[in-house]
Amino acid sequence: MTTTIDLLRHGEPEGGPKYRGSLDDPLSAAGWQQMRAAVRGHPAWETIYSSPLQRCARFADELGQQLAIPVVRERRFQEMDFGHWEGRTSTDILATDYQGLTQFWRDPLNNPPPGGEHLATFQQRVQEGWQALVSLHRDQSLLVVAHSGVIRMILSLVLQVPLQNLSRMVVEYASVSRVRVDEVAGQPLPRLIFHAGRFD
Repeated sequence: MTTTIDLLRHGEPEGGPKYRGSLDDPLSAAGWQQMRAAVRGHPAWETIYSSPLQRCARFADELGQQLAIPVVRERRFQEMDFGHWEGRTSTDILATDYQGLTQFWRDPLNNPPPGGEHLATFQQRVQEGWQALVSLHRDQSLLVVAHSGVIRMILSLVLQVPLQNLSRMVVEYASVSRVRVDEVAGQPLPRLIFHAGRFD
């Protein structure tokens, strides 16, 4: 029994790269093009899961309508809240909080964003969402449309990567990663099949 789960990061939002976390910015025109291009040649998914934020959800809705498959909003797949860094670029933060941001990059577990969500709390909610998804959809093919932090967290769970090393994984706009979950001796065994790959 095998479950295949494709993880798709949203495309470029309006306003370009910044720490937007829980900010609900829409996709830019380029972002829409990136995501539509990313799913060309896709496999036959049975369900789409999406973060409730519109840079994920609006594309998930469009794709779900095209494919005539259900779209599920999953709040546990919403991006990490970056607190006082929300809406700011890395350059801007480095100019005012160089030590805080560089320490966060080196060891995000022990250096959370000021006023933001702790990484252990973020891990717990993403893990709960992931485990529920895997349990509910055994032997199916799914698409998850989410954020870089959520995809990093899922991959860290699959690969058992320490949280301190989470920022070493790069998840580009509209990139795709595939996880296959096999049942071995009655227990789910997840494996990373490809990261930042293509369907065609």
